[in-house]
Amino acid sequence: MISCVTDVRVRYADTDQMRFAYYGKFFEYFEQGRSDLLRSIGLPYPEVEAMGILLPVIEASAKYRRSARYDDLLHVQTMMLEMPMARIRIEYLVFRDDEKEPIAEGYTVHSFLNAETGRPMRAPIKFLDVLHAALKKS
Repeated sequence: MISCVTDVRVRYADTDQMRFAYYGKFFEYFEQGRSDLLRSIGLPYPEVEAMGILLPVIEASAKYRRSARYDDLLHVQTMMLEMPMARIRIEYLVFRDDEKEPIAEGYTVHSFLNAETGRPMRAPIKFLDVLHAALKKS
């Protein structure tokens, strides 16, 4: 398993009329976690794009257990549990600071696309090599 934790503070602009963090913002928190995870293993997204790879989201899910509010400090734990082939699934757990139970959980599934042709492709060897190296370290 490859894992990374990203801290996110709920901004006032992230809240809805009920003063809770708007549910759609959690997908933005997931995106930040995903970017940080890739960067932490040596694959910052600009480098992935430079390899000619795009990783569009083809499926996304979130379960909300409890609400977050303005100024809450959240810890987004982002995990890659399995090696990708033509798709990559990334899991997320969101914790409020100093709490052990997640307030939200979710996942995203991404397809590997050739940036030039827009056609699906398998995970490139260079991408897989970096993931294997990161798995050995964890």
